Amino acid sequence: MDQFIVKGGNRLNGEIEPSGNKNEALPALAAVLLCEQPLTLHNLPNIGDINSMKLILEGLGTSISYKGDNSYQFDSSQLITSEPDRLLSESIRGSFLLISPLLHRFKKAKIFIPGGDSIGRRRLDTHIIALQSLGATIIKEPDCFIIESGSLKGANILLDEASVMATENTIMAAVMAEGTTTIYNAACEPHVQGLCHMLNMMGANISGIGSNLLTIEGVESLHGGEYKIQPDHTEVGSLIGLAAVTKSELKILRPGVKNLGLIMQYFGRLGVKLEVSGEDLLVPGDQDLTIQSDIDQSIPKIDDAPWPGFPADLTSIMTVVATQCTGTILIFEKMFESRLFWVDGLIRMGAKIVLCDPHRAIVVGPAKLEGTTLASPDIRAGMALLIAALCADGTSEIQNIHQIDRGYAQIDDRLNALGADIQRV
Repeated sequence: MDQFIVKGGNRLNGEIEPSGNKNEALPALAAVLLCEQPLTLHNLPNIGDINSMKLILEGLGTSISYKGDNSYQFDSSQLITSEPDRLLSESIRGSFLLISPLLHRFKKAKIFIPGGDSIGRRRLDTHIIALQSLGATIIKEPDCFIIESGSLKGANILLDEASVMATENTIMAAVMAEGTTTIYNAACEPHVQGLCHMLNMMGANISGIGSNLLTIEGVESLHGGEYKIQPDHTEVGSLIGLAAVTKSELKILRPGVKNLGLIMQYFGRLGVKLEVSGEDLLVPGDQDLTIQSDIDQSIPKIDDAPWPGFPADLTSIMTVVATQCTGTILIFEKMFESRLFWVDGLIRMGAKIVLCDPHRAIVVGPAKLEGTTLASPDIRAGMALLIAALCADGTSEIQNIHQIDRGYAQIDDRLNALGADIQRV
């Protein structure tokens, strides 16, 4: 299995453009099944999860043509089965997004329990309850769901949690359901908004985009077209954190500043200064990383929440940045009960961290990190460990890097071009 050998201590310099948003690309790929005309997606990231999803689509009968520059055309007019490949489905979380499109095309689907990151329990109940509200019949088997529907009908749906994927599945079910559907407590992350804009381009009628109340007027059919995936704001946050801890000056090209939400503000809590230049974002080098106390001089915290709150996927990155800051901060990861266990690796490197419980960690900085042997437990923690290795003294070995490859396209090559020393072996 591949691993990274990382020599720390190098300052990076130059320009880098973030890849397309993985969490927008996955539902967009599922949505190509909703129409029988060719549909072209631009800016698809070349990462493990996306490549697995494309293989699943091909197994269902979708024809895929590469159009150059990370653009692909999809033709789903000749689907041959409503049962996705089991091994591929069980390897990624995004395979569960195929439920609604396959229901519309076949009236019946067999969906296997999805895989993905091991960051704690990730409920599927919200998906199932919403689809049942629209008229689907769902039978739970030990390893899969059997889902049937004669004709989906619009309904007023209150999601029991603001789940991104459950919102996306409900949207895709509702766009061609009979009548009107409202989805309250809907997730409103940039990638959910992107799916809505793509579906409207295809002929759907979705309003309330960007809010937690969506109204969907069902249409009889959708058509093809072209859509460009937005920049990945999680990768942008990762690059900001990398530049800050390695004292590097980086220009992030066209990061989609309007979709960064609280990300820039939360980096400011750690003393990271950022400059917006037109469509680009500059991270100046040699920053004075000092944690900013709250107005009453209390110890501040970094805590995640559903959008427009701070993204859970960036708490790992913020933890690494905090180890290099002067001061003390609480990292409060409220959404996944196993996401902070990876900090043991940072502690072995010399970080001053108290893991209070599965959700909270106190970080005291700055700490001098030393290279060591590490293992990537999931996509975001893997990237956080790579960032830690790049700012550490000495050499680190990062194992299990297929997890990083699932979410970051050719990250070693792209960072080496900026001056990093990462060897894939």
